[in-house]
Amino acid sequence: MVESGGLVCQRQIRLGRKNLNNMSKIYIIYSKKTDKFYIGSTRNENIDIRLKAHNSSKTRSTKYGKPWILIYEEKFVNYTQARKRELFLKTGIGRQWIYNNFKYIKRRDG
Repeated sequence: MVESGGLVCQRQIRLGRKNLNNMSKIYIIYSKKTDKFYIGSTRNENIDIRLKAHNSSKTRSTKYGKPWILIYEEKFVNYTQARKRELFLKTGIGRQWIYNNFKYIKRRDG
């Protein structure tokens, strides 16, 4: 586990037969401002570039929630696997998995 801005990021590697130097990733970021999670994927291994894009209003779907904090990432040997996992996490069951694992992050109003 890795600390990032006071939150814990879990790293999980999905191994296959391809070169491990060029791995794709899925990630979950969280906005305290909107109290929402965002699920995304990237073809390259440098997730910091994607996080900077989200925090600099270059991504339309996340520009109103900045600042975003990286809370989770998974590595995959190819982008197809990463996209399948991203699409799963965007389903009802996937969102429930996110809520169950990261509900301690969400605001508790009321």
